[in-house]
Amino acid sequence: MAVLIEWVTQIIIFLLLASVVDLLIPSKSMKKYVKLTVGLILILIFLKPVFYVFDMDVKQTLERSFMQLEEEQEQVTETENLLKKQKNEIQDSQHAYILEEMAVQLKKTANKSLEQKYEQKAADIDLQMSQKTNLTYENLNDHLEQVDVTLQKAQDEEGVEAVEDIVIDSEGNRVSDKDEAAIDLQGIKKLLHNVWDIDKEKITIIGEGGSS
Repeated sequence: MAVLIEWVTQIIIFLLLASVVDLLIPSKSMKKYVKLTVGLILILIFLKPVFYVFDMDVKQTLERSFMQLEEEQEQVTETENLLKKQKNEIQDSQHAYILEEMAVQLKKTANKSLEQKYEQKAADIDLQMSQKTNLTYENLNDHLEQVDVTLQKAQDEEGVEAVEDIVIDSEGNRVSDKDEAAIDLQGIKKLLHNVWDIDKEKITIIGEGGSS
């Protein structure tokens, strides 16, 4: 309503000013051009509401377009972040599965020799790799930073721990093999190095007899 009142007021004021200008111009030749100019301006004033409505529509349309673009950009960003997160989760899951399979394979290849020579077995193997992709058993040594091997006393087929040889000293005290000599950790590391073809410096033994 205020816009309409302002528009009508402008028309009235302009008509009054046009009448005053028409009276002040003495030359008839000049009045011809003045009236033409006044008429054009008056037409523009009459069309002002149309321009106003059109301008408002354009402004609102642009604002809606920008808001829509921002919302779409946010959705695209959220989708990209979600896909990246899912990709990382899949890669981590695949990496963990590959390491688990490698650890199982390493146990199988080493436990037989460990049981025969040291009466020990690899109860757990933790592989620390320098990368998470393109891992295979063949390139294991290239990307392996460290392998932690947890040893455990080997048991027979029925699950009963192997019986230690008993030694009686001169005073009649019982002495086991374990008391006589600690586990040969360096020998175990050398055995694992030969069986796995992994650098000895990357092998860490954890379990009975200490850590090395």
